[in-house]
Amino acid sequence: MIETFPTSAALAAAAATAAHAALLSAIDHRGGASLVATGGRSPAPVYDQLCRSRLDWSRVAVTLSDDRFVPSDSPDSNERLVRERLLVEAAAAARFVPLSRPADSPQAAADLAEPEIAALGSYDMLLLGMGEDGHVASLIPGSPVLAAGMDLASDRLLLGVPAGVGSPPVARITMTLPALLRARATLILISGATKRAIVENGAGLPVHALLEQAKAPVRILWTP
Repeated sequence: MIETFPTSAALAAAAATAAHAALLSAIDHRGGASLVATGGRSPAPVYDQLCRSRLDWSRVAVTLSDDRFVPSDSPDSNERLVRERLLVEAAAAARFVPLSRPADSPQAAADLAEPEIAALGSYDMLLLGMGEDGHVASLIPGSPVLAAGMDLASDRLLLGVPAGVGSPPVARITMTLPALLRARATLILISGATKRAIVENGAGLPVHALLEQAKAPVRILWTP
């Protein structure tokens, strides 16, 4: 279930290749493509390679699985990471759909972004990281909105997450589990023995809900 790579560079190359293939296929077959990006250290080298891919990026929509409810120029902003590392070079032509919006609360920002995320339909590639607490996106153990975010009966695609959980413990906007399961393909990028053990031996954490479902194919890419 876990695909092992000897180095982070090898993992990044494999992830960029998979994302490129998914986006190219979507453009060829449906005339457009969508990519859900993520924050953190693991995906940045993927973006450095993917941004140079030979695609008609003007037909690609890019959004995020989650973001911090901070200004887009904040060091804590996932949007900033994506704009600086992915939406450059050839990929500068892509359309970006932000999650964090000027609003009075993270839930208000989620409400503003929800119609645009709904309009994307099924995403052609979803990139995710995973925390050492087993969280994906900002579906974080201990969050007061975790149950709502994991509710498969819900039609909500985005939720506001109050400050106090995660690292840093700032307010956030996150895709729900039903939203994540709209992906046609998902890559979870992880590194280190602790995270591998969570995937292999744990149960009941948000990441396991993704791994145990049969609706959307998920690949786990790991490097020591």
